[in-house]
Amino acid sequence: MLTTTKLYDIFHIVNGEHSDPHTVLGMHEMEEDGRKAVVVRAFLPDAAGITVIDYANKRKKYPMERLHADGFFEVTIADREEWFRYQLEYTDADGNTWRSYDPYSFSPTLSEFDRHLFGAGTHYEIYEKMGGRLMTHEGARGAAFSVWAPNAKAVSVIGDFNNWDARRSPMRRLGESGIWELFLPAAAEGDKYKFHVTQCDGRVVDKTDPYGVYAEVRPNNASVLYPLKRYKWKDRRWMTARRKYDFKTAPMNIYEVHLGSWKRAEGDRFLTYTELAEQLIPYVKEMGYTHIEMLPVEEHPFDGSWGYQVTGYYAPTSRYGSPDEFKQFVDACHQNGISVILDWVPAHFPKDDFALARFDGTALYEHQDPRLGEHIQWGTYIFNYGRKEVANFLLANALYWMDIFHIDGLRVDAVASLLRLDFCKEEGQWLPNVYGGSENLEAIEFLKHMNSVIAEREPGALMIAEDSTAWPGVTKKVDEGGLGFSLKWNMGWMNDFLSYIKLDPIYRKYHQNKLTFGMAYHYAENFVLVLSHDEVVHTKSSMIGKMPGDVWQSFANLRLSYGFMMGHPGKKLLFMGGEFAQYSEWSEARSLDWHLLQYADHQEMQAYVKELNHLYTEEPAFWAEDFDPNGFQWIECDDAESSIVSFVRRSKEKELVFLCNFTPVVHRGFSLGVPQEGVYHERLNSDAARFGGSDVINAVPLQSKAEPAGRCPFRVELDVPPLGMVILEREQPKKQPRTKKPKTRTAANGTKTDAKRKHPEKNTEKTAKQADLP
Repeated sequence: MLTTTKLYDIFHIVNGEHSDPHTVLGMHEMEEDGRKAVVVRAFLPDAAGITVIDYANKRKKYPMERLHADGFFEVTIADREEWFRYQLEYTDADGNTWRSYDPYSFSPTLSEFDRHLFGAGTHYEIYEKMGGRLMTHEGARGAAFSVWAPNAKAVSVIGDFNNWDARRSPMRRLGESGIWELFLPAAAEGDKYKFHVTQCDGRVVDKTDPYGVYAEVRPNNASVLYPLKRYKWKDRRWMTARRKYDFKTAPMNIYEVHLGSWKRAEGDRFLTYTELAEQLIPYVKEMGYTHIEMLPVEEHPFDGSWGYQVTGYYAPTSRYGSPDEFKQFVDACHQNGISVILDWVPAHFPKDDFALARFDGTALYEHQDPRLGEHIQWGTYIFNYGRKEVANFLLANALYWMDIFHIDGLRVDAVASLLRLDFCKEEGQWLPNVYGGSENLEAIEFLKHMNSVIAEREPGALMIAEDSTAWPGVTKKVDEGGLGFSLKWNMGWMNDFLSYIKLDPIYRKYHQNKLTFGMAYHYAENFVLVLSHDEVVHTKSSMIGKMPGDVWQSFANLRLSYGFMMGHPGKKLLFMGGEFAQYSEWSEARSLDWHLLQYADHQEMQAYVKELNHLYTEEPAFWAEDFDPNGFQWIECDDAESSIVSFVRRSKEKELVFLCNFTPVVHRGFSLGVPQEGVYHERLNSDAARFGGSDVINAVPLQSKAEPAGRCPFRVELDVPPLGMVILEREQPKKQPRTKKPKTRTAANGTKTDAKRKHPEKNTEKTAKQADLP
């Protein structure tokens, strides 16, 4: 007769409410009438019968007895005293049979040490332990499932492997860790699954796997079992070299891309990761860019979010293909000498019921109080960075993209919103920190910890902050009091420059400081100059659309803008479409307007950007000393009346002189200061006819004069093109041939003599004179 405890357990198993099903189901040692035996219990709704097969004992079979009509079975095996490996043979109502190892016969796939590190927030490879992971465990192939839901009443895994029946695969809670776990031998690659969570208030919700590595194509949202490390990488040399990469003294010209709208296939279909590797990479390489920066590819349900409302932090979006196909894309970038940067979104997450929001019925990943836990203007939740498991989830995710997908850097979105508790909030909408201030102390500590760990574990990888504030030390090392980022987007320069360049040239002389102010603070941080996606949406107009004047002047202004930007200290970023002057604002819903390249204006703009990019990568003066004051010198920055600025960019090997004329006025015989005496040649002129300009160029060498101009001791006279940018390079003086010192040999008496002479004792006077030659 069953005990009360058994009845209680059966009731909760049958109703999918048991928090520790492994204590009931599976094989357990027991004593009956003073004799040792084992008992096996199994639950399979609608099973007609279940048999235990003892593989260690000639496959002896033990039919199980049905104890509950819904499919709870039990058998006591009196002739076995200790636990043994077995399988269950199931029979359905139609007489079909199948066998499987019992899921409740396996030990946990997470060790106590794993759980300890996770609880401490320092399990940096937690992505190898959590979620749905294909593996061989204790001799059986299947998938391990684990999910953090400390306040849930019960959790089960549902999927293709159990007909999405929430009763069939209940999970066990592992101690006080809040982690629920189960190994399922029946699960295989490609199976879709979710976690069926009975929340603390009794509400039942099906959740996607927070650590899921692959997802169904939207609008479906189940996670998909997929091998994490099957792909065979071919970029070993790249990854080895990356560990010694010094971004400060290297070229960085970033092409920012939204993969879904860069180009579309026939029928307005997304290009796959494979097709993007075939088309985007050659284009980027041909155009002379050094990096691709992708808007978020982490899984997201809504196309209109551009990827910034993430529901699958560990899953590259299935819109464009599988995780291995995404790896192949990154691999191809590396083999073509292109770095890959991924936009990463740790500042907020959406409220979709199937994802992280209120995961176990409580504010688990977010704060309960909306004054701390919500971005009102975005309609999203804010991560609770002070909770160790949440911080671990995010930090491990950053490492995951670098480790598993070989991503070379992360552009961290909306850092300003992490730093400030009052970010975009009115009085009464936020709570101060423990000291009464608006700094988000927990988020700041998270950023410091993350950047420190990444610097140690992934040397050479980039961490780039999108930060619009004047927060000090964003790119300073953590042990020096900074946040530890590699680089910071220069939003101040971008706002100043765009507000300046949009002005009619007649008014620019009144706003000269907007053109030059960026250098006043440039060395405070490691900056990236950006003309990003945010500047060509929401009625802000495209880059060419911002330019004043008629068609010719608009294109001239844009060429000038790009030239000034490339010459200015700092790394560079341009959003796709800007390189060929797309007229329309960017939309994620359609391809770029590639058809514009049938027109000369757009062809010439693209050709100009290509030549400018290649010149940038070829000449270290553009980038080798971006963050060293020695790498830049104003020649003239105060000539507001003419709206002309000039400056020197230098490396240890060479100097380049830049002149930018922000008015449509041609200046003949203009006196330009140069830092050294010599002959100067024009390396690039944005007004050249091949770029669509008026061809006011300087085709002949320019001889300097020993007369000061601007902040330089010498000057040259040149023709300055309208709305144009000119780059000059000094001709390197020819080296004088050195007089070779005659080879000598030592005579027996120790005298050094001309090695060519057979008789060193003769002509000793001449030999002595030769010995005095340099």
